Parts: sequence; C-alpha cells; structure tokens
Amino acid sequence: MRRLSENGTIGLNDGRPAVVSAVPSGLIGDLEFCALRTVHALVIKIVAAGNWKTISSERHFADRNLEVVTDHVQTPARPDARSWTIVHRKPAVVIAPITRDGKIILIRQERIPIGQAIWEMPLGQIDDHDGSEAKIKDTALREVREETGYELAPNGELISLGYFFSSPGFTDERGYFFLARPVQPCAKSPERDEGESILDCRGFTSEEIRCMIAENEIRDANTLGICATLTARGLLSLAPRP
Repeated sequence: MRRLSENGTIGLNDGRPAVVSAVPSGLIGDLEFCALRTVHALVIKIVAAGNWKTISSERHFADRNLEVVTDHVQTPARPDARSWTIVHRKPAVVIAPITRDGKIILIRQERIPIGQAIWEMPLGQIDDHDGSEAKIKDTALREVREETGYELAPNGELISLGYFFSSPGFTDERGYFFLARPVQPCAKSPERDEGESILDCRGFTSEEIRCMIAENEIRDANTLGICATLTARGLLSLAPRP
C-alpha cells in the first residue's frame, strides 16, 4: 500500500519511498480529492510498469479446469522474491440477460463447494484461455441459451461491461461482464451441461433484485459484481423507492 507523507513524498507503508518524484509540499494543501486520486493512480501505474519476474514455478496439480502452482516471484515493489501459491483458472463470462419488459433473468443453481443452491446470473468458463473477443461473446450467448432457455432477440445487443478478477489473492481467474438485451425464450429447449444442477429460472424486476441483495438472498460475488457495474453505468437502478 502506498501513502502520501506529510511533506508530500509518496512512499510505501514500510517507510521506503517509491521510485517516483516527490510531490511539492506546498501543493498538498491545495489538492482536491480527485487530484490526489490521480496522483495515487499515477504512482501505482509507475510501480506496476516495473518488472514482474518468476524465478521458479512448481506445479502441484492440474486438470482441464485449473492448475495449482507455487511460484517464486519478484515484483516491482518487492525485489526480494516471495513464494505464492496460485490457482490458474480459465477465464469466465457473467451475463445479465434482460427481457423487453425489463425483467432480469436469474437461475437458481446447486453449488457443491458451498453446499447450497443460490440465485445467480448465468455464467460459464471460456474453453480457450486466450480466447478472441468473438470467442468470448459466443461463449456468453451460449451460456445464456443453455442455462436460462433465453436467447438474444433479433434486434438485441450484447454489451461488454469490462472484466474483473474474482479473487486476486490466490487466483488469476478473470471474468468478463456482459449485458444481453432484450432476450426472448428460445424456440427450442436448451441442452444443459450434465454437470449443472439448475433448479429454477425466473425473471425479476430491479426492485426485487434490490431486495434480494439487501436481504442477502443474492450472495454470489459474480452476480453482485455485475449488478454494481450495471448500476454504476446507469443501466440498472437499484435505488430504494421513496
């Protein structure tokens, strides 16, 4: 974590200065919050632009879905190499399908690792770890069809909302957010993956989604993340009604 010292020097929490120029002390008092954020972001970019070097890597386990390794790594801010156990996973897509009348389609699926069935947006892994943009979008549309029984309407659009890291403390898994609107029921019943156990699929209003989040009925991080992104972009309103 970086900090801004009283004299305007930008440094690290352990007292060592970062390799950047000091901010003039007389300027600090006049900086607004957004300006401070800009300076801080610049420092992070400078540090991030340094060299990340993997000294060694030991594989512990691998299958078609993930790989577990322990890497000995030098980072831009910590030249002394550290060991870190990492789970490499395929990237994934998370899709918010919205019908013409504004309903958001959620599925209720059994999740074995947590021993619960939870409400979530349709999602799935991308088979190609370095898939092209077209491959990623095709995967998103396929997952909507297979998991919800809906498909993009003839005049519909698939909107990319960026990507996120699901749990960067231990995995490099990256998820891509998409908004699919409007969607309509598929002409034919979808063929679902044999490994999935989808118990229900329903459309919810934005007010129902808000209540489900507030009451902890929606507790899947992927779904919470895409709801936050949709709200921040003005594509979904989760504000309580007066």
